[in-house]
Amino acid sequence: MGLKAGIVGLPNVGKSTLFNAVSNSAKAQASNYRFCTIEPNVGLVDVPDERLDKLAALVIPDRVVPTQIEIVDIAGLVKGASKGEGLGNKFLANIREVDAIIHVIRCFEDENVLRDEGPINPVNDKGIIDTELQLKDLDSVEKKLSRTEKAARTGDAKIKAELEVLRLCYNHLEQGKNIRELDLNEIEHNAIADLFLLTEKPVLYVANVDEPSMHTGNKFSEALKEAVKNEKAQVIVMNNSIEAQISEMEDPADKQLFMDEYKMKEPALNRLIRSTYILLELRTYFTAGVQEVRAWTIHDGWKAPQAASVIHTDFEKGFIKAEVIGYDDFIQYKSEAACREAGKLRIEGKEYLVKDGDVMHFRFNV
Repeated sequence: MGLKAGIVGLPNVGKSTLFNAVSNSAKAQASNYRFCTIEPNVGLVDVPDERLDKLAALVIPDRVVPTQIEIVDIAGLVKGASKGEGLGNKFLANIREVDAIIHVIRCFEDENVLRDEGPINPVNDKGIIDTELQLKDLDSVEKKLSRTEKAARTGDAKIKAELEVLRLCYNHLEQGKNIRELDLNEIEHNAIADLFLLTEKPVLYVANVDEPSMHTGNKFSEALKEAVKNEKAQVIVMNNSIEAQISEMEDPADKQLFMDEYKMKEPALNRLIRSTYILLELRTYFTAGVQEVRAWTIHDGWKAPQAASVIHTDFEKGFIKAEVIGYDDFIQYKSEAACREAGKLRIEGKEYLVKDGDVMHFRFNV
């Protein structure tokens, strides 16, 4: 599954620092955690998952393969991007291609870091980007609305229903609100799916705070949390500079000493990557054998044949059954054979909803 999250924000808020920290952190991980650059500003980063490591410690496979997310460092946006100002067209095109947005917002004061937007105001900064995305979406909705109004004159019930959804979206955007706040149902979403609206994409906000506020947050990060409370969005408070320093350390002992000094249990980057994974409503199941222990990405609510398809499409076409062991059971009994003997290995069919953490083996016939 090709899943992509884009890092966005105004210029000089810490976007590239965050992107570089993510890439360096991945390189400094154990060999099974990787980061590879696709372009100068695009990379694949592994999703940290201690469950994968624990399974590998029991099975001792030839290789361990984590699941990954593609991270894109998108060009900084300026006011007027929706009309092509700055790198606006490139910025908006790149956002359209991602599945989720990681929005970095400056929540610290430092006169040495350039800023064109006046005093630090995270809510205003968020609003600048929101406005540009809303204007772009408004243009897209308006064009389809015009076409649909003409088509609705035929009296087609489906087209009329689509027209109502478009009007709802148009009015919502005109009020300066994001489409994701509408919480559209599946039928309503299908009416606008072809528009790939920018403000419908799920967002994870990163409050880039100063060092003293990295654990507690500050007045700026609190203001940001209050501003996004109706979006059902998560805000992660972190200091991007500290994360960058941690990521550059190759010696695990040095890294641990550094984190101990700052009273950190783990890099905030780990939380960021995991939270992005959850934001995309993704889940993980595992396959565990002596050749390979591997994490596989699926969407929440997928049934066993769909889950099998991420390994190979033939697995879904010829699906017969799935042998399933719960993660906790595998850890308790320490092997597939022991789980089987204890009656913890289940046989599931086509209607089985795969649970996060399931250890699975598929039987198929093509």
